Parts: sequence; structure tokens; C-alpha cells
Amino acid sequence: MKKKILQYDGVFEKEADGGYSVWIPDLPGCASQGDSLQEAISNIKEAAELYLEDATIDEIEEGKTHKDRFIVPVSVNV
Repeated sequence: MKKKILQYDGVFEKEADGGYSVWIPDLPGCASQGDSLQEAISNIKEAAELYLEDATIDEIEEGKTHKDRFIVPVSVNV
């Protein structure tokens, strides 16, 4: 059986107490963390594989075009 390789954007956030949180916006609820960046990458890959294990083949889609996504700081007065 052929395996398909899908690509998603992972959003990483450095935590104040060390380590990283990470989530994949195209897979709602798919999140993980790690004490190092490498550990967080490894953990989110595993989380995404487990997430997609429960999906039917028709539900599995590759992430949106990576070039069209960017982060901009937004200041809000409260």
C-alpha cells in the first residue's frame, strides 16, 4: 500500500517556563508540546498521525498553501 505524505503548517510558541507549544490550524484540536524545539516537532508529527488515523480517506486533505499564511503582530487598546 502506498503512503501519502501530507504537509501542514505547525504554529510554535515558546513558553515562559521553557519548552514549546505547537498546534496545526488545519487540524482542529491537534496540538502538542515539547521541552525543546526538536521534541515539539517530533511530538506534533505523532499527534498529527494519530489525528489522521481516525479520519476517513475522503476527509484527509493537505494543509492550505503555506505561502499564503503569515503572522503579523496586532496591537489592541483596552
